[in-house]
Amino acid sequence: MKALSIRQPWVFSILHGGKDIENRDWPTRYRGPLALHAAKGMTRADVEAWRLFIDYADLRGDWLDGRTIGDLDRGGVVGVCDLVDCVSAHASPWFTGDYGFVLANVRPIDFLPCAGRLGLFDLPADVQAIIDQDLSL
Repeated sequence: MKALSIRQPWVFSILHGGKDIENRDWPTRYRGPLALHAAKGMTRADVEAWRLFIDYADLRGDWLDGRTIGDLDRGGVVGVCDLVDCVSAHASPWFTGDYGFVLANVRPIDFLPCAGRLGLFDLPADVQAIIDQDLSL
């Protein structure tokens, strides 16, 4: 399975806030299952940019209730989805890109520690095996 490393709190927004687009400055031809990897790094600037975007796009909702930034998992796989398209324009309020990876069938999974990489990358075999087992239940 391919994976994509995404900084928090953006990956949290995919899993819980209806973020159906992951913005990138590069396109992909890949379509198929995708593991959502929460990057290890998260800066104050990341959090502030996220907060400003959420407020500007009026995307606040129940999905934020009782959540704190410090509780967000980082440095591992936190969910899976299907990457169904790569677009240069989209009606989603989450689209700001040069390119948007269109995500569908998003579901959180139990945190699996794993190193991330730039771009799309293959998961280590042990992490892949756990995901495969969990998804077959």
